[in-house]
Amino acid sequence: MKPLLLIDIDGPLNPYAARAQHRPEGYRTHRMRPSGWTDGKPLRVWLNPEHGVELLALADAYELVWATTWKGEANEWIGPHLGLPELPFIDWPQMHGKAPRGTFWKTQYILEYAAGRPFAWVDDDITDLDREWVDQHHLAAALLLRINEGIGLTRPDFDALADWAAA
Repeated sequence: MKPLLLIDIDGPLNPYAARAQHRPEGYRTHRMRPSGWTDGKPLRVWLNPEHGVELLALADAYELVWATTWKGEANEWIGPHLGLPELPFIDWPQMHGKAPRGTFWKTQYILEYAAGRPFAWVDDDITDLDREWVDQHHLAAALLLRINEGIGLTRPDFDALADWAAA
């Protein structure tokens, strides 16, 4: 059974914290209105189509899964812009709720979803507390990659994911 590759959108795929007037190189601007987006203007999302190519290349080594607050809407709003097929997603029992020992709220649910399987997780909110929690509560191998939300996924990140899966 392949390890899971758990993919957050905002930060890793959409470098939302980059300067508002300067779209990062290789990214295209998309305007979206996912559920819950009630602001008057559509949400600005920057996506790099090369990330889809990179993720598809990793699909031989991983089972790709959305691990994002976009949940299933990632398949409608994000996946098509990246050339990705419909992917399973984590349906968070509670978003932005309490988390054990100062961990990110997603961490406990990531472990539940992984259910003992090896996984790699890319997110912009991973901390050392999350790594410690996973080390203590997950017996299988895990790679937690914190992605800079102003830059998004980069070549070294994709290389690290490929190398980890190969090991």
